[in-house]
Amino acid sequence: MSKEIVDITIIGGGPTGLFASFYAGMREMSVKIVDSLPQLGGQLVELYPDKYIYDVGGFPKVLAQDFVNNLVEQANYSKPEILLSETALSATREGDHFVLKTDKGVHLTRTILLTAGIGAFRPRKIGLPEEVHFEEKTLHYAIKDLLVFKDKEVLICGGGDSAVDWALMLEGLASSVTLVHRRERFTAHETSVNQLMESKVNVKTSRAVKSIVGEEGTISGIIIAEKDGTEEHLPVDHLIVNYGNISSLGPLKDWGLEMDRNSIIVNTRMETNIEGIYAAGDVTSYDGKVKLIAVGLGEAPIAVNHAKAYIDPKARLQPLHSTSLFE
Repeated sequence: MSKEIVDITIIGGGPTGLFASFYAGMREMSVKIVDSLPQLGGQLVELYPDKYIYDVGGFPKVLAQDFVNNLVEQANYSKPEILLSETALSATREGDHFVLKTDKGVHLTRTILLTAGIGAFRPRKIGLPEEVHFEEKTLHYAIKDLLVFKDKEVLICGGGDSAVDWALMLEGLASSVTLVHRRERFTAHETSVNQLMESKVNVKTSRAVKSIVGEEGTISGIIIAEKDGTEEHLPVDHLIVNYGNISSLGPLKDWGLEMDRNSIIVNTRMETNIEGIYAAGDVTSYDGKVKLIAVGLGEAPIAVNHAKAYIDPKARLQPLHSTSLFE
């Protein structure tokens, strides 16, 4: 057991958790970060480090990995203790602090901030029996190296932001890009869809992948079908499936937190129903919630400021501006 009691333990090392670490340092709080993944950055690094992000203030566009690198540098302002590949299991109140148990040890903390995003996740698959034979070879649920697709014929499945963004990014790199969506309308941002329709990407809506053709892990073609059963065979080198993820908060669901399906309900102070435990980012739910990185970056300081006031009621809830602190 770690005998040191830190002011705040952040569970989740994605963008919201990293920015919370920085902000806690500005409030002179001691910080510990716990994440079940082997690296910081959450989904951004795990699923699409080479993908551009467009919805963060100050960045017309920025690569996910570059954005995370900056966040990590910023997070280190608080000199946090960082524990990776470690899963939080339970939290029990003992006097003025929590005893946080993980799969690797026990930690003492005055407050807890949950920034677990969507929790543990696995990709949603097409559901074809032959799918498993091509995974991690020519069938991809995430993209970590764009050059794999250079001068290749690529087919992308999906109609959300990730599918559309990847199609646009690969347009000038792959020899051809085809986007297949099961529905007529896309769920991606309107601007991205408009760019897609003006691009050279071959867009096929109201169609679904019926089978994958190939052998020994190498795809040679994809058969897609319309709703009326009409089939079309497309020559394909790589298949990218962007049907989203199946997620779970795992042990957090047993903490006694008030939940809204797979999200944690918070108030305007980012407080959960358990005193001393806060949440921010995509893991949270409240009336009017919008799940964007930019929103999580705004919720993190709210949670940290109220955690600071919880630990020290005499502390200012509204701190000095950062420009004053660094002068």
